[in-house]
Amino acid sequence: MGVVRLLHRWVGGFVGLFLALLGLSGALLVHEDLFLRASVPHAADPQAQDTASLAASVQRIFAQEDAPRSIILARQTMGLHRLNFGEEGGGYAAQSGELVTRWTSKWERPEIWLFDFHHYLLIGDAGKLVTGTMGLIGLAFVVTGVILWWPSRRLFDLRPWPANYSRNAIVRQHRDLGVAMAPVLFVSLLTGVMMTLPAVERLILAPFSPPAVMTAAQKQPEAKGGPLSPELDWSRILGDVRARYPDGEIRSISLPAKPGGLISIRVRQPAEWLPNGRTMFWFDPADGRLVDTRDALAMPLALRIANAEFPIHAAKVGGLPYRLVMTASGLSLAVLGGLAVWSFWTNPKTQARKRRGPATGRSSPAGQGDRV
Repeated sequence: MGVVRLLHRWVGGFVGLFLALLGLSGALLVHEDLFLRASVPHAADPQAQDTASLAASVQRIFAQEDAPRSIILARQTMGLHRLNFGEEGGGYAAQSGELVTRWTSKWERPEIWLFDFHHYLLIGDAGKLVTGTMGLIGLAFVVTGVILWWPSRRLFDLRPWPANYSRNAIVRQHRDLGVAMAPVLFVSLLTGVMMTLPAVERLILAPFSPPAVMTAAQKQPEAKGGPLSPELDWSRILGDVRARYPDGEIRSISLPAKPGGLISIRVRQPAEWLPNGRTMFWFDPADGRLVDTRDALAMPLALRIANAEFPIHAAKVGGLPYRLVMTASGLSLAVLGGLAVWSFWTNPKTQARKRRGPATGRSSPAGQGDRV
């Protein structure tokens, strides 16, 4: 138990602030749609999903001289289309197709750089690896924290903030808040790790579906498309999608990224949790001919579980109650990590050890207040 306590305290002293920033940014991102509805024109417009309106909007957007590469269509909680122009460029368009705002750098939009920080640490795939690793450490904190709490469980007294700033008060608040939020923190951290560390995700999902089956189910169509035609009939293309899934929500449209590629359209069926769905359509960009489809609800079980990671992590299911739960999770992680770092580095024992240098092998018995 002493080794567990020592590792929990010392590792937390170094990475706690990082986890606090991840928790705080995650809590803010849960309410991204609310922020946009309050700050961007037309973001509060009701969603239009009829084929005629969608086709007219898509036609107007893709007909621009500097057309975006893809469109994420307006949803029930946010009435703007999100445009992707490549690199860091993006924009929002009203459902009429009119451009509302555009940016050339992620720093121009707070919700963009905040997501980039939370997921990539603003440094791309290397940052994604770091956040995933920190998530694994966070999971270890949850497990070891519950273990360390158990002997003192009769003293449980839940407080959102310490009674005072003494080390003992901070440690007690940290211990009891951590165990109270442990189930939600575990789910939040686990889903985050699975999204950022593919090797961990494959290991967890392997019992549900063989890796070879998952790989085969995600293969792109082998057919090649022709050159992109400026005369595409978007009414017919979207009508084909709607005919196949009349209750589905058309979520995104992507133009070919390179010669020979296909137009891809994502649909969210009512039973899908993922906001943009994983039901896929592919069309030839030369004539709008349907090439292939994929039903997300018919995918292997492991992939259906994987498709639930993001909506669970980002509170895209469960409505307002679950958003509040995940907000509490993020804020709790911020409090736990921030105060853990502060109490660790202001602890006289830590400062004394820094002055002495490497440990001499002697140790002091751990009192009740040392259980972090």
